[in-house]
Amino acid sequence: MKKYTYTESKDTRSGFGAGLLEAGKRDKRVVALCADLIGSLKMNDFIKEFPERFFQIGIAEANMMGIAAGLTIGGKIPFTGTFANFSTGRVYDQIRQSIAYSNKNVKIAASHAGLTLGEDGATHQILEDIGLMKMLPGMVVINPCDYNQTKAATIAAAAYDGPVYLRFGRPVVPVFTPEDQGFNIGEAVILNEGADVTIVATGHLVWEAIKAGQLLERLGIDAEIINIHTIKPLDEEAILKSIRKTGCVVTAEEHNRLGGLGDSVAQLLARELPTPQEYVAVDDSFGESGKPEQLMEKYGLNAEAIIIAVHKVMDRRIMVKSLIESV
Repeated sequence: MKKYTYTESKDTRSGFGAGLLEAGKRDKRVVALCADLIGSLKMNDFIKEFPERFFQIGIAEANMMGIAAGLTIGGKIPFTGTFANFSTGRVYDQIRQSIAYSNKNVKIAASHAGLTLGEDGATHQILEDIGLMKMLPGMVVINPCDYNQTKAATIAAAAYDGPVYLRFGRPVVPVFTPEDQGFNIGEAVILNEGADVTIVATGHLVWEAIKAGQLLERLGIDAEIINIHTIKPLDEEAILKSIRKTGCVVTAEEHNRLGGLGDSVAQLLARELPTPQEYVAVDDSFGESGKPEQLMEKYGLNAEAIIIAVHKVMDRRIMVKSLIESV
């Protein structure tokens, strides 16, 4: 198992703030809009540097999406900023009609996604957003794993021509990816090569997958770990190549089991390579109020849950193999 270490922890939303500032420096067409959550979205540095390129819309998220779509007609590259729940569920019609349908070059920056919003509870948490956004034709869906990758993803989103949904979170998490990394939309990152099981993870669950891989190594299990930072377009080639080698897969995400990364992988396998799969995800329920680490444990979104899923899927692989051999 390849060793990963970290010296600091940061929130991925701060990675977005740093990436937005850098994107603004690189391209004067980059503008930012916010629905009264400047501090939460870490837009302060961008506003300080480019005050004339920032628009405070207030608590009017649907209006913000319409304005952003309009700005693209004048050649701007707008980033909209609010909580993931308000970036998707509250404004889905506006995104569908004004942005996705007409393929507008809007970047939807969605913070505080998933359970780790924490104490604000189920009304502010969202576990359906990846499913909502990936169903929109032409929409790119990105869910980076740490501060550095979120910064790189933001810069890459600004350079990409077309609508992008960029998802990130509130809690501090280990920073373990390179500071100077490139970011290729739609290209998975192989974190560890292994032969016994494939673990496909996204967002905050990537670090948990690494922790699980280190513990599995002690048990004699060699896990291949893939960081899927782009859920749409999905790197199908990388996933299939890995699963052809291991014969089983665990998907891990801070999202509903329905509609997320696991669903995308399952559809791929159903078409191309039927394979035993286990999900580490919220099992079709809303969240609740609590500390992020407590919620992740209660809803089974951690290294321990991944290890349990690995044992289950490896047992299923053995059972399937036995059935095939007995025919």
